[in-house]
Amino acid sequence: MAEKVIITKQENIDVTQKAGNFWDKYSRLIMLIGTLIILSIAGWYGYNEFIKKPKEKKASEMIFAAESLFDKMASSTGFNKDTSIFVLNGNKEMGLTGILKVIKDYSGTRAGNRAEYIAGATYLHLKDFPKAIRYLEDFDAGGAYQVQSKAYIMLGHAYAEQNKTKEALEHYKKAASVNTKDDGISADALFLAASYADATGKKQEAIDLYNKIKKDYPGYTSVKSGDIDKFLAKLGILK
Repeated sequence: MAEKVIITKQENIDVTQKAGNFWDKYSRLIMLIGTLIILSIAGWYGYNEFIKKPKEKKASEMIFAAESLFDKMASSTGFNKDTSIFVLNGNKEMGLTGILKVIKDYSGTRAGNRAEYIAGATYLHLKDFPKAIRYLEDFDAGGAYQVQSKAYIMLGHAYAEQNKTKEALEHYKKAASVNTKDDGISADALFLAASYADATGKKQEAIDLYNKIKKDYPGYTSVKSGDIDKFLAKLGILK
């Protein structure tokens, strides 16, 4: 019994020595890693407080006038070309900073991200489809699914205008899948996808999409009115 106690003590001594040797061997590296962690936390805090927050504030101030003008334009009957140019490029006399400058100077901020959406939508209405695609592809709604759905729908339009049928259909369907519980915009996007598939000769896909609308969104206006059944009948599918 006494022998076992001696062995256990010896093992403890060996472990302690090994731990000590480990520290002696790696203490500089461990201290360096610890210091780096502390510095990274301090750096993150400094960046967040003294760079990111002020940058976000400045970006929001810069985008305010152009964003307000865009909102007014979007809620009106149509996009005015001159006003669209002001939104994109700004106007010194109006004290307006253009969306493109916000994107350039404040990329990575929330305001800069909103600027991507505004630029894409504006270029779409100006019929500059490659630029519309460029900015809308860069936009990230950050979980705001209705806005993301609208961005995908606009991308679908832009690709359709360039006769890129695969990409157009893909984005219409993406718009429908962002939040399938949204009976409004998701059903609308699915209807756009079905109509586009029908118009571009993708008969079976159009049939599948129309049937999906009937199944998933029975309360949708075009389902209740019987329009979906009429479209299916034209494609040879009767009740």
